[in-house]
Amino acid sequence: MNIDLHKIYNFTPVTPPPDPLNLPTGGSLFYECKGCAVVLSSVPFIKCACDCGNMQGSGGKLAVNKPEEVHVMQGRLK
Repeated sequence: MNIDLHKIYNFTPVTPPPDPLNLPTGGSLFYECKGCAVVLSSVPFIKCACDCGNMQGSGGKLAVNKPEEVHVMQGRLK
């Protein structure tokens, strides 16, 4: 199930960018895939995946195959 989170949240990049080998997680943190521009929660509770397969998750866990290929962003409800 993919939902366009750009319609629900305003996103700002986390600065400075975190170390790709130690990506932060939290209820207001989201990852945007550089390959396909899909945004996913860093702690997804519904099954989700980006279009190119770099990120997939559910149950509060998100697996990122290429962490250097994601932007970490802070999301705030519109």
